[in-house]
This record gives sequence, structure tokens and C-alpha cells, in this order.
Amino acid sequence: MDKPKVIVICGPTASGKTALSINLAKQLNGEIISADSMQIYKEMDIGTAKPTKDEMENIKHYLIDCVPPDKRFSVAEYKKEATVAIEEILHKNKMPIIVGGTGLYIDSLIYGIEYNEMQVDLEYRAKLESIAEEKGLEFLYNKAKEIDDEAMQKISINDKKRIFRVLEVYKSTGKTKTELEKESRQNDVKYDFKMFAIDMDRQVLYDRINKRVDIMISSGLIDEVKSIIGKYPSMPTAMQGLGYKEVVEYLNGDCTEEEMIEKIKQESRRYAKRQLTWFRRNKNILWLDATKGIEENTKIILEEIR
Repeated sequence: MDKPKVIVICGPTASGKTALSINLAKQLNGEIISADSMQIYKEMDIGTAKPTKDEMENIKHYLIDCVPPDKRFSVAEYKKEATVAIEEILHKNKMPIIVGGTGLYIDSLIYGIEYNEMQVDLEYRAKLESIAEEKGLEFLYNKAKEIDDEAMQKISINDKKRIFRVLEVYKSTGKTKTELEKESRQNDVKYDFKMFAIDMDRQVLYDRINKRVDIMISSGLIDEVKSIIGKYPSMPTAMQGLGYKEVVEYLNGDCTEEEMIEKIKQESRRYAKRQLTWFRRNKNILWLDATKGIEENTKIILEEIR
């Protein structure tokens, strides 16, 4: 029996995934499931470039705006919730369209990776925090690299959350994160994923990212961060996210507003570069040329999935 089709539209930040996916959903009687680890959070609208109600054009979106900023949301939870959403959409005889740039979220679905829910060892976590404070995050990054070099190639030297995760997985299971992922990739996948990614000239992408950051600032990103910090006294996990942690540093007096804006732009460009590297490893992705425009790329997708 044929597996049900599920479309995936991925690619770097600011590449135009939202507009393309909404146009496609209108053509296909589809509904959209976000694969963005920041858009999942409520109250974090500006810094995550969350689509507005107008931009959604009455297309139903899942896994956007559904978790409070102070709640941890794991890849395992994402996989579970996204699978429920896929089934719900298929049940309505509509087309599920996964859209986003969080590679881990997408991989958990397309490869059927089982991220077993580990209980966080708070004692070990506190120990890692203390080492990071004392010896610097780079020390832990190098330690994690010795344990699981393959996983660390995809992780930034500043990404504390994911560095800790690699170390915690190894301590908890005795296996590396890469070993566990390879084992679970043997699982049979229920759906026929048709994968597409948006590509564009690097400089054009970087210009789009810089412009988007300027728009975020003028739209009130600083006030958004102030409001969240005021509401959640213990700093929410989500404030570690790109664009948010830099504003927190600015509000703490660690940098000027100009330095903060430049840092968000720089870190966003680096993030886009890592996303491109991540998705280029997947040989099943058909890359779409952004210069062809939304209508032309929609046609290409429609032809490919027939």
C-alpha cells in the first residue's frame, strides 16, 4: 500500500519558506505544521518572525504559538505532536506540509528518529553549568567533541543547550547521540516525505537577514523581550534563543544597542550557514531556486509530487 505523502519545505532563515508554503497549501488543500523550534513559543512573535494571521491567509497552522516560554520543549515532544498533526490533517483528506528550518525537528520525522525522553539529571546539569562558568563553554564543547565528533560538527561553539545535550545523552545512556540516532534510523517511516528546500545567492540571503533584523527591532523586539522577562521572573529557557539572548545582554548593560543589532545579524547569518550545511547533507532534498519566484516554485513542487 502506498504511504501517505507529506511535503517538507525547509531551508535557511529568511529564505521565504512561509510565503511559498502558504501558496502551496492554497493550491493543494493543505495545512501547515511548523518545524521551527522558536515559533513553538507563545508571546515570542517578533523575534521568531512568526507568520501573522493575515500572512496565514486562513490556512490552519499547527505547532505555532502553543508552549509558554518558560517550558522546555524537546525534540521527542515535537515528533510526537507533529505526528498527531499529520494524522489529523490526513484524516481531513488534506495535504500535510511541514515548514521550517530546525533540522533536528525535520530529521526526527523523516528518519523516524526516537529521541528517548531522558530525565534531566539536575546534579550533572549543575556540574556542567559550574564547569562552563569556571572554564568556559569552549572547554565543554571540546569535551563533547572528543565524545561525539560527528554530532558536534552541526553544533555551534556557543550553543550551550546542545553542547550539554550531547554530554548528558552520553552520561545517561553510555552511547553517543550519533549512535542512538543511527540505531533509530532503522525504524520504518510511515509517510512518503517529499522534500524541498529554498536556495538563493548567499549575499542576497544575508541582505534579507540583515533587513529582517532591522524590521524586528523597529517592530518592538526589545519591548517584547522586556515583557517576557517581566512576566517570567526566572529567565525562561526560550530566552536563550537567537535574537532574544542578545537583547537580554543589551538590557543587562553588556553591550550597546548598535552592538546588539550587529550581533543578532551576525549570529543569524551564521545560523543560516549552518542550516544550509545541515540540509545539503540530505540527498533526498530537491533545491528550489528562489529567483524563480513563488508561483514557479509552487508549480515545480506540484509536478514533483504527482
